[in-house]
Amino acid sequence: MSNLPISPADPAEIPDLVIRGRRVVTPEGERAAAIHVRGGVISAITAFDDLPKGSVVHEAHDFVVMPGIVDTHVHINEPGRTEWEGFSTATRAAAAGGITTLIEMPLNSIPATTTAAGFREKLAAAAGKLWVDAGFWGGVVPGNAAELRLLWESGVFGFKCFLVPSGVEEFAHVTERDLRGALPELGALKAPLLVHAELPGPIAEAEKKLAKADPRQYSTWLASRPREAENEAIELLVKLSRELSVRIHIVHLSSSEAIATLEKAKSDGQAVTVETCPHYLTFDAENVGDGRTEFKCAPPIREKENREKLWGALGDGTIDFIATDHSPCPPAMKLLEAGDFLRAWGGIASLELSLPAVWTEASSRGYAVPRLAEWLCSGPARMAGLDRQKGTIAVGYDADFVIWNPEAKLSVDLAKLHQRHKISPYAGRELLGVVETTFLRGRKIFERDELSHSPLGQILRRGSA
Repeated sequence: MSNLPISPADPAEIPDLVIRGRRVVTPEGERAAAIHVRGGVISAITAFDDLPKGSVVHEAHDFVVMPGIVDTHVHINEPGRTEWEGFSTATRAAAAGGITTLIEMPLNSIPATTTAAGFREKLAAAAGKLWVDAGFWGGVVPGNAAELRLLWESGVFGFKCFLVPSGVEEFAHVTERDLRGALPELGALKAPLLVHAELPGPIAEAEKKLAKADPRQYSTWLASRPREAENEAIELLVKLSRELSVRIHIVHLSSSEAIATLEKAKSDGQAVTVETCPHYLTFDAENVGDGRTEFKCAPPIREKENREKLWGALGDGTIDFIATDHSPCPPAMKLLEAGDFLRAWGGIASLELSLPAVWTEASSRGYAVPRLAEWLCSGPARMAGLDRQKGTIAVGYDADFVIWNPEAKLSVDLAKLHQRHKISPYAGRELLGVVETTFLRGRKIFERDELSHSPLGQILRRGSA
């Protein structure tokens, strides 16, 4: 008999579905349990053998049953640059990777989600194309302070900005002066600001020294985005958070030298959170070959010692969670033949691979499955304000699950990926952990390489849960 506390459902109500397994990940840990689902919501969690007569049962056996993954950093690029990805292909990839909820970034779509009108166009573009649930971030750019409250009231989950050029004209980067104009409004709304934290000054200085450097060498790209750019940006953001009492979230942390600043801010009780990405936890600069522009991203993949310090900060809680920063583009923009790191588009598409990529590295360092659930599920849900609906297996939460085999090996075959463009630095890499089945609100959306016949995802708006 399991020692799991029984959460009884109304005896007169037979659940729509019972999912049971011997490795169910709940807030109390991993254990045998039966999860009862009714109306798309978890109605009870009971002992393994508690199966109401007449129930439809999905047997997970010894596979892990984990909350559906919540990815809060995804670029889908529709409308306007749908040839880069698009809602249909991105959310298919998400479902295949065990992701049941994503929040989409305000760029690189056209228009960017920096006005209420632009947000309406984004919602119209997404309608009927979602295989998983999707919410949206708004954007902070120079001159759009008057739009922030309108976007917030329309249902965005928060706001994103860049401190360096984003790479697209319609999403300009902001200065400290711009931030001081926008942050009081965000503070009044109690809205989080997500920041691409690199400052232009150190980058410009580095680039001056690289005028004659070989652009095919990864070391050239690495030197062009020095750690100082991140470190100084994070120091500025921590200062602004303290002065203006606003929530700041650092996206895709890559510089381990900024960890001490973040530790201090957290110990002082500041509302500062931080994420890192699977590629920073997997790859290292020493093993990126010259011309291998599929590895290009900004901030860059750094050295082995840096990677291990990121793992340390993740383990001790300084880094709050992991998000993909899924950032696709057409193959031609990666300049794979030229191998020019300075001109190629920077971004790594990894929606479908985040679970096995992180588990491969985490398990090799002695971490157990419940920590994975914290980093991929409950942590991002909490940051986005979805922690009463998503990211946890508990009564009253959406019945979103990923059932996966932590012992199975996956050799990454690009042709089998569901993302639009089959480019990935994970190509041919052997990873650990295979997604067997994904459920969204109690409905099966993926099983053994087969997706549901129609998209079942919903648009999420802040405050609508």
